[in-house]
Amino acid sequence: MKIVDEFTEFAMKGNVVDMAVGIIIGASFGRIVSSVVADLIMPPLGLLIGGVNFTDLKIVLKAAAGTHPAVTWNYGNFLQVTFDFLIVAFSVFMVIKAINTAKKKEKVTLIESPSPSKEEPLLTEIRDLFEKTDQPDGDS
Repeated sequence: MKIVDEFTEFAMKGNVVDMAVGIIIGASFGRIVSSVVADLIMPPLGLLIGGVNFTDLKIVLKAAAGTHPAVTWNYGNFLQVTFDFLIVAFSVFMVIKAINTAKKKEKVTLIESPSPSKEEPLLTEIRDLFEKTDQPDGDS
């Protein structure tokens, strides 16, 4: 029973639950981004490069014969998935960058200017005294 208890403790830790929520939200976000790429970005891009639909790009390695389907190398689907990944990675990068920028601004506003050390006022006073003694008097 010790292993079951250890597993239960592990599975119920906050980090594991947070990670699970992040994975679920990330998967949903990935589907949204995939739709944006496939339905909004790729059609105009394909039109710009001559009406090419990336997912249809393939090289026939062996033609269909009878009941056997053709053997194809579907590099267009690979390109589509690669574009999806790059856009997802870039969007996550931008979100993290925005969060880090917001944290930096928050940290800067929270930091107060440090109070001078005990030596600084004394050194300033000594400097001021030296400046007074270096100035020539009008009496001499």
